[in-house]
Amino acid sequence: MVLRRPLILLTAGVLAAAATTAAVAQARTAPNTASPLTADAMAVTAAQSLVASRPTALHASADDTFAPHKVISSTNGLKYVPYDRTYKGLPVVGGDFVVATNSTGQVVSTSVAQDSTINLASTTPKLTAAQAEAIARTQVPTVDSVSAAHLVAFALGTPALAWQSTVVGRNAEGPSKLDVVVDATTGKVLHTQEHVLYGDGQGVWNGPEPLHIDTSQTSGGYSMTDPNLTNVSCQDADTNTTFTKSTDSWGNGDETDKETGCVDAIYSIQAENKMLSQWLGRNSFDGNGGGWPIRVGLDDENAYYDGSQVQIGHNEAGQWIPAIDVIAHEHGHGIDDHTPGGISGNGTQEFVADVFGASTEWFANEAAPYAKPDFLVGNQVNLVGSGPIRNMYNPSALGDKNCYDSSIPSTEVHAAAGPGNHWFYLLAEGTNPTNGQPTSTTCNNTSVTGLGVQNALKIFYNAMLLKTSSSSYLKYRTWTLTAAKNLFPGSCTEFNTVKAAWNAISVPAQSGDPTCS
Repeated sequence: MVLRRPLILLTAGVLAAAATTAAVAQARTAPNTASPLTADAMAVTAAQSLVASRPTALHASADDTFAPHKVISSTNGLKYVPYDRTYKGLPVVGGDFVVATNSTGQVVSTSVAQDSTINLASTTPKLTAAQAEAIARTQVPTVDSVSAAHLVAFALGTPALAWQSTVVGRNAEGPSKLDVVVDATTGKVLHTQEHVLYGDGQGVWNGPEPLHIDTSQTSGGYSMTDPNLTNVSCQDADTNTTFTKSTDSWGNGDETDKETGCVDAIYSIQAENKMLSQWLGRNSFDGNGGGWPIRVGLDDENAYYDGSQVQIGHNEAGQWIPAIDVIAHEHGHGIDDHTPGGISGNGTQEFVADVFGASTEWFANEAAPYAKPDFLVGNQVNLVGSGPIRNMYNPSALGDKNCYDSSIPSTEVHAAAGPGNHWFYLLAEGTNPTNGQPTSTTCNNTSVTGLGVQNALKIFYNAMLLKTSSSSYLKYRTWTLTAAKNLFPGSCTEFNTVKAAWNAISVPAQSGDPTCS
């Protein structure tokens, strides 16, 4: 699915001229009797006006042009208008930004990936495209293909002319689809972004039985195709064929049966989709009413999302693993991929997905022995025979860090989830929950009173709608504080809890942090 509407290039001159012409025309005509602008139209108008004024925060050069995307709606009347930019006609990697507006069309905040204005000495590369492709190839151990390199302006750090290409192959974890940005003068690899992220029927992991799942009727029976979502079905990973049947009764309770695995998978994504709509006001996984095929049968102790599908593997015992937190985690990667700024970076991507996995468990609210709400990742499926793979209330119990430090952005991405998972637990449950959940210590010996899972997720999701390609733990601190302030304009309780939770895991205050009084 295409998330964005056709792009419209905006320059300062064009916008300013348009604004002046409109103002003069309005002054010379009778009073405007047209219908009031819709909330989306007000958001677009406010964003365009801000961009036309070229505020310092955009770091705009005279050679920059801006392209808005489709308006994203959230709860409480908040709207988000993401933008991309070009420099002298070249796409800018790291040039994206987001403008947020409230229900009356007023700009309430912006987030900008770029830290400095681009001023390249030349847009003529010293390296050829072929040389850049050869360098990109070295970033993936086993290479199947390398896309043709194209010139970009790189702005995540010191601006530079660069080549960007995508390498498809395999790394130590399995399939890989890696964007590689290579300096067009020196040949240095400036940036990489991985796009493969691992993360009525009778199922196994969900209950009580029988599970109700929504399927589609066909001329000869039924299909495991979601009737309400575009491009969502459950398939055999060996053949990429959607499961069909003469009756609408699925699965046999056997953990090694793929059709049974699909019962759990469909049930889980339908629960997550309801959560996205009811709690967040989001139009499904891709933001446009759709998602991706789920394919059960990956011959690996793993699961992953790669931008076009979700693959589900098996545990050490050979059982397929579409438990609700696994499915919701992988689709959390898809949501991350289809919010402004794309897949989160600098060690944040796995904690982002874990947040959606845990939150979906809470929304579904199953009783034991099924997917009882908790903050343990993968505890049901017992992936490698040693229980959960991550612990959100005490990451150190499984070898991950509870507290943030400067090494986290370069830590292996799953281990780097520890501080973020700890932060979300503190935000949702606090240090001493009263609902039977475990206590959780802090890195600064303070106490935090949680806001509940729904409010915590709402704040985090709205922070994701402010996300840019420069995402990091430090940026998420600022974005979540901004989101809390925008979502709860008459209260500082939520803002102060977000702040206390970040302080409690040692993420330091940032110059861009808002205040609340």
